[in-house]
Amino acid sequence: MECKIPEHYKSLLGVYDTQKAISLLKRLFADELAASLNLYRVSAPLFVEKDSGLNDNLNGTERPVEFDMLRAEGKAQVVQSLAKWKRLALKRYNFYPGKGIYTDMNAIRRDEDVLDNLHSIYVDQWDWEKIILSENRNIDYLKSTVMAIVKAMCDTQSTMCSIYPQLSVLKPMDPEVSFVSAQALEDAWPDKAPKEREKLYLKDHPTTFIMGIGGKLKSGQRHDGRAPDYDDWKLNGDILVWHEPLGCALELSSMGIRVDPESLSCQLTEAGRDAWRSLPYHKMLLNGELPLTIGGGIGQSRLSMYLLGKAHIGEVQASVWDENTKSECRQHGVMLL
Repeated sequence: MECKIPEHYKSLLGVYDTQKAISLLKRLFADELAASLNLYRVSAPLFVEKDSGLNDNLNGTERPVEFDMLRAEGKAQVVQSLAKWKRLALKRYNFYPGKGIYTDMNAIRRDEDVLDNLHSIYVDQWDWEKIILSENRNIDYLKSTVMAIVKAMCDTQSTMCSIYPQLSVLKPMDPEVSFVSAQALEDAWPDKAPKEREKLYLKDHPTTFIMGIGGKLKSGQRHDGRAPDYDDWKLNGDILVWHEPLGCALELSSMGIRVDPESLSCQLTEAGRDAWRSLPYHKMLLNGELPLTIGGGIGQSRLSMYLLGKAHIGEVQASVWDENTKSECRQHGVMLL
């Protein structure tokens, strides 16, 4: 999807009120999320050592921003997300099952190949992680966690509307989550691309959690890419909502129950990444030295865009845009921060 501003679109809030609303929204949601999942805020790194194995590989093809250091050996990489760092942190902090952490994560996705209404090279999200017991590694526990996160989003929207009545014209987020597998979507629309399937399903199910992302479907294709070393591909998924201003499915969160030694071993082989077994982080995980966890990332700009009824992610974050995007937004009176 290229940058396209809907006809007759007008921001519900002015530029300064938007900035204030973003700040309030982030505080409200962080508090709701922490209370719902028993999470404690911690500080997080902007970069990690290249050879630590702690940086996330996302779909496995994205190049992290990398640099050398004057007073330290080796190279460092700007984080792409914090899935592995968080799990190691929980071990280091001696947290117990049922307790977790969240943090503000900022990243640069230099290989984002499309800059449009929803995609930017700058990423900001709430990264969270929670220790669980072995008996929690099941679909029911995953679903209950998803519903808690969606409730936090709905409660945040309700509070925002009471403070900014202009937002009340937006359709409330549907608190009823529809759970569907990526395979079920392929079965329903085998001739459609994954993103088209999402759009078709979200039209009738405006709050959806698509499960089972990363592994190959019956067709031999994947619904979407996932690195093999954080989510268990059988116990993960994405939270999506129907975004009315753009008429599209909007992904707000990628999350899941994390790999245990067995699922990590299988996924490394399936992904052709057996060489990673020698990395320090992966050795610890394969040896059962890290706690079992569930976790994910929730897009701060994406949630702000949705709850404030924005048509472009650049209205809620400061990033770099191509000339086509800047021209399109100028023509429609859309202020990019």
